[in-house]
Amino acid sequence: MESVKRWELTKEGEMVAEKGSHEAVVWGLVGEGIGQPDLMKAAGALGKVGFSKAMSAGWILLDKSGGKPVVKRKVEEIEDVIQKHLVDVKNGAGENLPEKDKGEYKKRKLVQEVTEKIYILTKGPSFSTTISKAETELTPEMISSGAWKTTDFKPYNFDALGISPPGGHLHPLLKVRAEYRQIFLEMGFTEMPTNNYVESSFWNFDALFQPQQHPARDAHDTFFISDPSETTIFPEEYLERVRKIHSEGGFGSQGYGYDWKKQEASKNLLRTHTTAVSARMLYKLAQQSEFTPQKYFSIDRVFRNETLDATHLAEFHQIEGVIADKDLTLGDLIGVLYQFFQKLGIEKLRFKPAYNPYTEPSMEIFSYHEGLGKWVEIGNSGIFRPEMLLPMGLPEDVKVIAWGLSLERPTMIKYKIDNIRDLVGHKVDLNMVQRNPLCRI
Repeated sequence: MESVKRWELTKEGEMVAEKGSHEAVVWGLVGEGIGQPDLMKAAGALGKVGFSKAMSAGWILLDKSGGKPVVKRKVEEIEDVIQKHLVDVKNGAGENLPEKDKGEYKKRKLVQEVTEKIYILTKGPSFSTTISKAETELTPEMISSGAWKTTDFKPYNFDALGISPPGGHLHPLLKVRAEYRQIFLEMGFTEMPTNNYVESSFWNFDALFQPQQHPARDAHDTFFISDPSETTIFPEEYLERVRKIHSEGGFGSQGYGYDWKKQEASKNLLRTHTTAVSARMLYKLAQQSEFTPQKYFSIDRVFRNETLDATHLAEFHQIEGVIADKDLTLGDLIGVLYQFFQKLGIEKLRFKPAYNPYTEPSMEIFSYHEGLGKWVEIGNSGIFRPEMLLPMGLPEDVKVIAWGLSLERPTMIKYKIDNIRDLVGHKVDLNMVQRNPLCRI
């Protein structure tokens, strides 16, 4: 390849080469004399430049002696060098022009310099007048016939990207769950074992100081197990202390004053919250010879006999955090909640006083949902009551703060999903699962 520079006329330059330069055209229109306005009208678009250049060249003059300005010729003959030069450029002799003139003509946009790239083509070793397609596969027929010896095969491109194999994709719930778990671990929490979906009413309700006549223990709110319908495995001494705190009171509490029944506590059910796991862990903590502060968390599935709507399902995931230490207060709980949710990227929080059988004081946690355009409840929190903790054997000065929230609602807020049935269930769009980005909170 080689590059060649040459000069060529612009559209305006071609007009000058054919009809003459602007100043020559104006000189020709002057004749024996003409008023300046009439000259400009006759010259049209060429008038302004032509008049100026003709005056500079000394070809014309402006006579104002008669009142009105009259343009007259100053010389009888002219040589239109510009037209001559542009004709030379048109004929391919532009390189012979003086550099000063080329610069002037380029400034007046009469000529332009162009670069041509010239490629020299020659026949290569694979030159052919016919088109043949290289084979991409070695077939059994080629091997048996020996045709593979003379067949032209397409070379392998080891840098080419292969076809993406079909594979699964993490559901948004799993992405958000991984982020929640990482945040808990960063805050120094220990994960609780949550592998038992089936729980006894004792650990799910009674150990939490929830009375046996509470509406949440009815069949229309809880899924009870038919086989096996009951359990017989209890820590008997602890069970007796729980019975007493319900029926007779104790530790400064008057209890509920009803006839507590072991048969009711023995019923098996699908756990309605992971707080049943928290109760087991706190009881295990109380059995230690010396109390040590602990921070627990769990993220797992729970089951409730809910009416299905845009924000409720019969099974969902509950996230729970529990901190046990001496002399904890409601201020500690609020501070931990703000720290926890800020790590999730949720800063619009509200707290509303609430009632729970096993926490006092209790607070509902609300976050603003941009998609729904309203405040949505995302969790519950509180301080576990002494009636729950002291029968376990924990010291009186030990307080336990806890909070729980669903995994689904924060995921809906994060991924701007308005209906929970678009996130979980048979209506889920698998393309949505595939397209959604990794969760970065």
